[in-house]
Amino acid sequence: MKKSILIFTAFFMLFSITTNSQNHNPEKNNYVVLTKKIPQLQPILITAEELQAEDAHHFGDFQVIVCGQTVKGLTDKEQMQKFIQRAKKANVALKACGFSLKKFGVDPKEIPSEMEVVENGILYDFQLQKKGYFSIEL
Repeated sequence: MKKSILIFTAFFMLFSITTNSQNHNPEKNNYVVLTKKIPQLQPILITAEELQAEDAHHFGDFQVIVCGQTVKGLTDKEQMQKFIQRAKKANVALKACGFSLKKFGVDPKEIPSEMEVVENGILYDFQLQKKGYFSIEL
């Protein structure tokens, strides 16, 4: 498990270095992850915790956008509660893609209230990249 976390972190950092560095704010490191699989929230949140410790006062914002068919699983409040609690402790904002919710017939009222719905997750990700966020899609 630790090896997979290290590999994920290394991949995340390698990808981050190569993306949109011209707009990067050197005072704060901001991150966004677009994921299509709810179980990936576990290693994503571990990575966020590690980056927060590593970046210290340079750690800014960390957002996770859940897109695709997996949004159906967001209605499983028991499964999502452990991710929501950990995200809250790590100052990670969990978002749901509104486009995916519509496409797969998920009522936004059925997902945890702690999750914000963004109209279009992919567009939102690009907008954050334009603001200098380090970005990865899983």
